[in-house]
Amino acid sequence: MIAPGTVVAVVGPTAAGKSALSIALAHALGGEVVNADSMQLYRGLDVGTAKLTVAEREDVPHHLLDIWEVTEPASVAQYQRLARATVDDILARGRVPLLVGGSGLYVRAVLEQFEFPGTDPALRRRLEDELATVGPAPLHARLREADPAAADGILPGNGRRIVRALEVIELTGQPFTTALPQPTPYYPAVQIGVDLETARLDERIAARVDRMWADGLVDETRELVGRGLADGRTASRALGYQQVLRLLAGELTETEARDETIRATRRFVRRQRSWFRRDPRVHWLDSADPGLVEAALRILGDAAR
Repeated sequence: MIAPGTVVAVVGPTAAGKSALSIALAHALGGEVVNADSMQLYRGLDVGTAKLTVAEREDVPHHLLDIWEVTEPASVAQYQRLARATVDDILARGRVPLLVGGSGLYVRAVLEQFEFPGTDPALRRRLEDELATVGPAPLHARLREADPAAADGILPGNGRRIVRALEVIELTGQPFTTALPQPTPYYPAVQIGVDLETARLDERIAARVDRMWADGLVDETRELVGRGLADGRTASRALGYQQVLRLLAGELTETEARDETIRATRRFVRRQRSWFRRDPRVHWLDSADPGLVEAALRILGDAAR
């Protein structure tokens, strides 16, 4: 069914059905899920990230959920170390690792030869102080002058990623985009992408946001504020939580926060598609297909020949 030592990646945009497919494949293959959703790494970010409950995991082991406090900044390099150690352990036990999530850089960091440029605390602090003083727009303009390709791939409001790109440029003297290597496999892998027709996925996103609100996203966010969520450079930007924080601050009404969460999620989905669709190694499937699991198993079987 699958070649020994192979990692199966299930990727694609938010709300497209990755979790359901991964559970079915885990049962069929004797697999264990390794999370590759950057926001599901945070403890307490449950409702807004659609994190599966223990019951919904159907006895399939899930790894790298709830490993960071909401005050910790994201570290792809740290995630890479943890994820590879987890994958190696799963393989050593004769099981199949299923790398599941929509965070494209995290998936690449595990599956490919991927070394991260270092960091300089003083330089990072200077750039972060500048960000706090003038906001992200001037820094994004500077990034566009230094590396237009990197600026195209980073939203003008994403101060954390802009700072990181400028830091790498200053440290290496090279464009940030050259720090992203050409794909060279670290593990043998088969990548399965799941997606839906845009109108249907947009409907699913709206329904998911409604369900998040009904399941207590506002109360969950309020509780996380007591644990420092508003001060977390990464977790506070998570979709849904970012909007509810503005609701709690009196900047948005509840209807505005909900509607902005839907719009922001749809924008995010477009960026996820752009990232994953550039990779010709991803085998795309329609998650509305009633034969989805069988189609995925056929892809894995063909790859093993």
